[in-house]
Amino acid sequence: MDVILLEKVANLGNLGDRVAVRSGYARNYLLPKGKATLATAANVERFEARRAELEKAQRDALAGAEGRKAKLEGFRLQITAKAGSEGKLFGSIGTSDIAEAATAAGQELARAEVRLPNGPLRTVGDHVVIVHLHTDINVELPITISAEESA
Repeated sequence: MDVILLEKVANLGNLGDRVAVRSGYARNYLLPKGKATLATAANVERFEARRAELEKAQRDALAGAEGRKAKLEGFRLQITAKAGSEGKLFGSIGTSDIAEAATAAGQELARAEVRLPNGPLRTVGDHVVIVHLHTDINVELPITISAEESA
């Protein structure tokens, strides 16, 4: 199935590229999310008429992500959780926990932007997670997990 990309898609192409993808990928992901449109003659004309508008929106999104990256550069997240005597957490710290803690600390972060390459965090100590702000922008976010003081 031929589609025209309306924004940059990782591992697929840039804005305006005409690519052939599997029909399920197009039907279930690209088309419903507004990332692509079918490559018909009418849609090609409509895309060319909107190209400048789409390129401006993409530049604005990239500039916004660059600004957020600059704010996250010196940021270090502190999380306290219940842990055993050997440093293992009771439970784990996942993407939603990290996003909530960062938002509470003043850094707007969505759950979908947090990437945990090694799975949920299960031990006390220093960890590094990836924050995916834009297709081209990833930031390493250092996290310190400390044990909750028992009363």
